Amino acid sequence: MSSLLSRHFSLYTLKNILSLHVIVDYFGSKKLHHISKRTTLASTMFQATGSAPGTSGFINITNLKGGKVGFGAEDNEGKLDATFVKSVKEIPYNISVIQISHPLDSAEAEAPTAPPSDLNLIEIMSKQGCKAFADLLKATGADKTFNQNLDAGLTVFCPTDRIVKDFMPKYKNLTASKKKSLLLYHGIPVYMNMQLLKTNTGTMNTLATDGVNNFDFTVDKEDEVVTLDTAVVTAKITGIVKDEEPLIVYSINKVLLPKEIYKPVEAVSAPDEDAEADADAPADSEPADDQTADDDNGVQGLWGKRLVMMALSLCIGVLM
Repeated sequence: MSSLLSRHFSLYTLKNILSLHVIVDYFGSKKLHHISKRTTLASTMFQATGSAPGTSGFINITNLKGGKVGFGAEDNEGKLDATFVKSVKEIPYNISVIQISHPLDSAEAEAPTAPPSDLNLIEIMSKQGCKAFADLLKATGADKTFNQNLDAGLTVFCPTDRIVKDFMPKYKNLTASKKKSLLLYHGIPVYMNMQLLKTNTGTMNTLATDGVNNFDFTVDKEDEVVTLDTAVVTAKITGIVKDEEPLIVYSINKVLLPKEIYKPVEAVSAPDEDAEADADAPADSEPADDQTADDDNGVQGLWGKRLVMMALSLCIGVLM
């Protein structure tokens, strides 16, 4: 890849070049070495996305002498820049990963590509019901970290203004560093549209993730509802505020509380929103003693023993 990287293409041009290397059809090693009429044209992601002018998103696959297979872009004057090296992984007939000798050259894919229009994250959120969250980002300087990740791809989960307002008493009790970590916890350093979230459920790192603390959460899907489980709260995605690659902003119905700051909810047989509310105490605070609960348990235990004794007495009376 050094011959490609040394040319210092922009991120957006690199996306076009790489998409030229993904064929939207299955070509395993066997199929590549038995091309009908020894040559064929195959469509790529560059063509399928509509970014390629004309047929420049097609590549020529040709069987050569000595059992070799050549590859070349359709707009490359018939030149076959690369040859088949080996099969890396094949899952017939879903996906095939093959190694080729060189990157494919294409004047159209390598043409300068304009970046998307400038995206102002704070302005976007402020106009779409997330002004309170945007103001917190600015106040803590967390917005700088969000903006630094914008070009490479960014997913933001934004609690609406009412949710943030209700959370403010708890937020004010946090230290400055914990406030910033909590806010960074609402961002993923990659663009994840709704389809990607639904098909890539599992643990996600966030902008708050570092070498010491995980600051991750679990993305899950039930029917068409996508949830974010932090082990402290489970929030639902309620809408899309902005979707313009490389940025997507979702609205959520709860502030995401990381387990590194707040106490995780212990596993229970059924979800209980009250249990989530109880977990809002900071993780470094000591749990309060609940003497009432202990007393109630003792009373319940005593009555339980009396009921058992009464039932046994009745049974003995019937038998006699």
